[in-house]
Amino acid sequence: MSSLHGKVAFITGAARGQGRSHAIRLAADGADIIGVDICADIASNGYPMAGREELDETIALVEAQGAKMLGSVADVRDFGALKSALDDGVAKFGRLDIVCANAGIAALAFRELTDAEDLEMWTDVLDVNLAGAFHTAKAAIPHLLAGGRGGSIIFTSSTAGLRGFGGMQGGGLAYAASKHGIVGLMRTLSNALAPQSIRVNTVHPTAVNTMMAVNPQMTAFLENYPDGGPHLQNPMPVELLEPEDISATISYLASDAAKYVTGVTLPVDAGFCNKL
Repeated sequence: MSSLHGKVAFITGAARGQGRSHAIRLAADGADIIGVDICADIASNGYPMAGREELDETIALVEAQGAKMLGSVADVRDFGALKSALDDGVAKFGRLDIVCANAGIAALAFRELTDAEDLEMWTDVLDVNLAGAFHTAKAAIPHLLAGGRGGSIIFTSSTAGLRGFGGMQGGGLAYAASKHGIVGLMRTLSNALAPQSIRVNTVHPTAVNTMMAVNPQMTAFLENYPDGGPHLQNPMPVELLEPEDISATISYLASDAAKYVTGVTLPVDAGFCNKL
């Protein structure tokens, strides 16, 4: 029997990247999937977001694993829309066991910004990354409590949630602030929900081979400033992890193998956070 047979997972940012990878891995482990994605661009974010067709591709890939998936368009900044999508999924599948608060953006600009642009980036990144994570937990926790079976909430943070980097622009500062903020959210919920056997943890990836890290703006920056990112290099000989590398950790934290793991900040970072 698969490790997550009969369970249901809710994943935000499921249309591509890490979210898609998590959906496929948890489906392979036996879970059915409730997935949401904004499926629209955010003006301050310098790279294109996923579209509806990519969410549909995720659904097909999950179904190819023998699982079911309900995929909906919802913005994690809109609590009502997010809750409605999750409620529809729980009504369809009858339960909720696993929550992956994965949706996030990294709004960066390698140029001078106006104050208005800088503030817009700050606000959008905090709203998606931190408020969105809170909205995801707030929508999910009542279902986990109602099930009475415990559960696992996994927040996607970052190495930027454990170390201080990101530059001086609003987008980079908001990224670091939001990813640190997720740690505080996780630690508080972990203590509050432990008596109900609901485990809450954060995962902290280094750079991953997704659109967030591999996009025209970032590529141009690294080409123009080849020495601009030594502090972002990993001690192990790998520049970018693959989404599946993070999904393996998500699978572990979602499973009964981690049934007593809670309140943990878990790096998947090729040694990044430990380097001198």
